[in-house]
Amino acid sequence: MASNKTSRKSSSSKAADPRDQWLRLDSQLCFALYSSSLAMTKLYKPLLAPLGLTYPQYLVLLALWEQDGQSVSALGERLSLDSGTLTPLLKRMEQAGLLVRLRDAQDERRVLLSLTREGRALKAPARKIPEALACASACSLDELAALTQRLHALRNQLQRSVQDAA
Repeated sequence: MASNKTSRKSSSSKAADPRDQWLRLDSQLCFALYSSSLAMTKLYKPLLAPLGLTYPQYLVLLALWEQDGQSVSALGERLSLDSGTLTPLLKRMEQAGLLVRLRDAQDERRVLLSLTREGRALKAPARKIPEALACASACSLDELAALTQRLHALRNQLQRSVQDAA
């Protein structure tokens, strides 16, 4: 028993490695992004419920409101979603009458997405969502825009690093 006490003393008497601070959960950028993403998704749920949308469906609509008629592959790239995730999502949205999927006349392998009248009509009530987000975050729209721009730059740098490592 004495040797056990001695070994505990000797390990606790060693100076802590200053790098250990970077191994704390709250020091992790990945955790800050992950937990913020979870909180953001929870915030969006009641905002999207009156529109009958899930968060991923909202993202699809945002992309199609910007550029209607894009291909499934272009949308997947834009949203960073693979076809295994995107295809069932698009099928549900098509069944809900928000969009249609059509084969490209020039290239039958490509599937093009077009918003329906119902899908386009959701844009008007969705205009309230960014203001609700700004209110909930206690940030101005300008502050949110700057944060968003910084996060895009971070994402782009991380993607370049992954590509360089491959």
